[in-house]
Amino acid sequence: MAMPPPLTFAVTWDYRCPFARNGLEHIIDALEAGAPWDVSFVPFFLNQSHVPEGGTPSWEDPLQQPDLGALAAGVVVRDRYPEHLLAVHRSLFTARHDEGGDLRDRSVVAGALSRAGTDADAVLKEVEAGWPAKVVRDEHERAVDQMQVFGVPTFIAGDSAVFVRLMSRPQGDAQLARATIEHVLTLMDGHPDLNEFKHTRIAR
Repeated sequence: MAMPPPLTFAVTWDYRCPFARNGLEHIIDALEAGAPWDVSFVPFFLNQSHVPEGGTPSWEDPLQQPDLGALAAGVVVRDRYPEHLLAVHRSLFTARHDEGGDLRDRSVVAGALSRAGTDADAVLKEVEAGWPAKVVRDEHERAVDQMQVFGVPTFIAGDSAVFVRLMSRPQGDAQLARATIEHVLTLMDGHPDLNEFKHTRIAR
């Protein structure tokens, strides 16, 4: 019997967003446990989403360039060292949200890359070459132009894009992680009329 094709989707990320961290940890835990998914990770620079109409684009503002560093490093790993990408995602999110690290600090990014088993010097040399920031800009602008993406994490499947806020992390529960992401994708595909669904308060 032929195996069904893997679920194919993309997700946007910026390491500074806690909701991106929650969403990507579900994806990471499920993939590491063998979920049969084909996932593309799309960088999205949150600074640019807050630029007022007519304002200087974040890509052209020297004061905002340090904010691009960690995202650019993630692009280098994705494109040059894909076998390390999930570990690097996890490590950079940890550096920011568990350790309170400033991702504008080169040493913080380097430490996170090293802990993930990546050659930090090689990755950061690529960042300094400039091409990763151009990739971030191109993919960010394509997501905005084609899918009207405005934040992270946004799940993209086919011609649908949905901004999703998951309130909790999977805490290493791969079964929960896989079920959560597949439920999101099922809602996207099976309930296109469900445009907004938001709890008025958070149960604790």
